[in-house]
Amino acid sequence: MLIKLPRSKPLKSLSSKSTTMKQINTKRSPNCSSSSSVQSTPEIEKKYVHRVYDAIAPHFSSTRFAKWPKVSTFLHNLPSGSVVLDAGCGNGKYLGLNDECFFIGCDISAPLVQICKDKGHEVLVADAVNLPYRSGYGDAAISIAVLHHLSTEGRRRKAVEELVRVVKVGGHVLITVWAVEQEDGSLVDKWRPLSRKYLDEWIGPGSPRVRSVGSVSLESIPETEVSVGNEEVSGDEKDKQQEYFVPWHLPYHRAEVSGASVGAVENGLARKDDVKGAIVYDRYYHVFGEGELERLVSGMKNAVIVDQFYDKSNWCVILEKTS
Repeated sequence: MLIKLPRSKPLKSLSSKSTTMKQINTKRSPNCSSSSSVQSTPEIEKKYVHRVYDAIAPHFSSTRFAKWPKVSTFLHNLPSGSVVLDAGCGNGKYLGLNDECFFIGCDISAPLVQICKDKGHEVLVADAVNLPYRSGYGDAAISIAVLHHLSTEGRRRKAVEELVRVVKVGGHVLITVWAVEQEDGSLVDKWRPLSRKYLDEWIGPGSPRVRSVGSVSLESIPETEVSVGNEEVSGDEKDKQQEYFVPWHLPYHRAEVSGASVGAVENGLARKDDVKGAIVYDRYYHVFGEGELERLVSGMKNAVIVDQFYDKSNWCVILEKTS
């Protein structure tokens, strides 16, 4: 049985300028999806998130070893004996980072979870919008680079609610997401904006419209195109773009190319790039604009923001559960 020890030190601010604790606005958006609808995974996530990470898991894991300093600081500031829940743990690079805490990770990708298990971590397959823990189970939770893979505002909000639900009163939650305001603007030029046939199903910043009658094929516009459908993309529209396919290049020499990736190319889930010698998978991202992450947590009656900051092209918040 895990016994929580008394808190030995308060959580320190991770931003260069500490923010004043403030109560989050409790007014909910009228467009907020019902619980059943937000827990139903959209096809775009199944195809361009779940299947992609399953296919690239070994190669992805080999590139994910550096720890972000702000995440490390958050974890090392936790009291001894804390139970830490990592939702969307990937290859488990943060699991066990503080050897005075107990870590449990989960991820939607079974291959990534298996990689964590092979390292000796406590992990399980689970969905970020339906975490498999009882309420108030952990002392802290982290969600590192996960929410931007959820394709609707309702699902992103539900994931935040789940993170708060599973920690104790007084517990802290660290959330980081990719920012549309990238420090290296040239990276955005390599991303593939979602075509009009996707965007026509969206309403507002990242919220889905009701799907129109008839099926719509999933495809992204070629990287060289500057138009969407028959309309030119204006500078303002480019600035407002937040829905992207971000390519992952899986080198031909990787062992998994002989298996899953061959099938992925045949089924249209990936494409070959002979110039770069790689199988290219598109990963869905909703990149967050300034202030969007803070607005997303509006409606949380039982949490306050204790810190918010921009770090390494990511928007980040720390929440504290109040009741």
